[in-house]
Amino acid sequence: MTRFNFNTLTPYAVGFDRVFDRLLEMEQPHPNNQGFPPYNIRREDEMFYIDLALAGLSEQDVDIELKEGVLTVKSAWGENGFLDATGSGDYLHRGISFKKFTRRFNLADDIEVRGAEFVNGLLTVSLERIIPEEKRPKKIAINSPKPKKGKKEFLAG
Repeated sequence: MTRFNFNTLTPYAVGFDRVFDRLLEMEQPHPNNQGFPPYNIRREDEMFYIDLALAGLSEQDVDIELKEGVLTVKSAWGENGFLDATGSGDYLHRGISFKKFTRRFNLADDIEVRGAEFVNGLLTVSLERIIPEEKRPKKIAINSPKPKKGKKEFLAG
């Protein structure tokens, strides 16, 4: 597969530099992209929801940040990367992973973060598409010309 050269589009796309930069960033492999935590992205009309499965964590264990159109959700606990949710003691088996994570989501320019909720181990970030008035569809009135004086109007029918 050959790599597409975005520079060929720049003479025809004014102001899309950020979009092209994001596409190039997404092409680069991310070392933190481990598949953890699992997530869903849902849409209901102009609302979007990102659901992240964070079983065993709480609001205090997670940081959410929006910077330059990138929503970042990351873990916020201990230096060793493990959260000891069950207290002290020796583990005979440690199968529950509490590893550090960072998830990034690139947001379109017309998407705004409305809030976040943490319920039963599921973090839901609410996003809304805000369409400015000048970009909304509008009805265009059709004006019929007025008949000129001196000519008879013919009615079809």
